[in-house]
Amino acid sequence: MVDNLKRNIKAKLKGDDAEEKIYVFQLFIVGSSNVSINAIKNFKSICETNLNNKYNLEIIDINEQPQMAITENIITLPLLIKRFPLPEEKMFGDFSNTQKVLEFLNITTQYKK
Repeated sequence: MVDNLKRNIKAKLKGDDAEEKIYVFQLFIVGSSNVSINAIKNFKSICETNLNNKYNLEIIDINEQPQMAITENIITLPLLIKRFPLPEEKMFGDFSNTQKVLEFLNITTQYKK
């Protein structure tokens, strides 16, 4: 994920074509609950359908990495953080409302088929 962030920042500084940017996301979940599983499934489906493989998704289970919940000030799960492109944005839920997710991430028309 860090490599993608560095590549995207360098491309942005050089003024490279926006089509080449890779979205970078972190999805925070708790264990293998139905809500966590649905959030992963729903968000991956949205990305695969709308971002044409131009994304990196890191899934972080706070049961396995509890320090991340403290570092990111997480109080509600599942939580998605869009790291790139800037600005960083956060959204929580199970991501079952595709249109709402696309609007929140401002990717409604950029890559949609």
